[in-house]
Amino acid sequence: MSEKTLTRMDLSESVFREVGLSRNESATLVESVLQHVSDALAGGETVKISSFGTFSLRSKTARVGRNPKTGDEVPISPRRVLTFRPSHLMKDRVAAAKKK
Repeated sequence: MSEKTLTRMDLSESVFREVGLSRNESATLVESVLQHVSDALAGGETVKISSFGTFSLRSKTARVGRNPKTGDEVPISPRRVLTFRPSHLMKDRVAAAKKK
């Protein structure tokens, strides 16, 4: 696996180079898109980005877990978790990139 991480700054720089907006406008655009996605997820909506994937929330019920060190039972409270399911195009692209 690669050690490189794509950051907000990298996305802003890509928008700057590809679209031709100023660096400030590019950063604002990236922030706006990420904020909109975050707000939708926080509101319980599913976010589907064509050819990329789907972000959705899943509700998990309360259950009893175990502390692996001590073996003690620990209650795990109900919660919502964020899941991502990549599209078939994304899966194919990632699989093809591994082979290179």
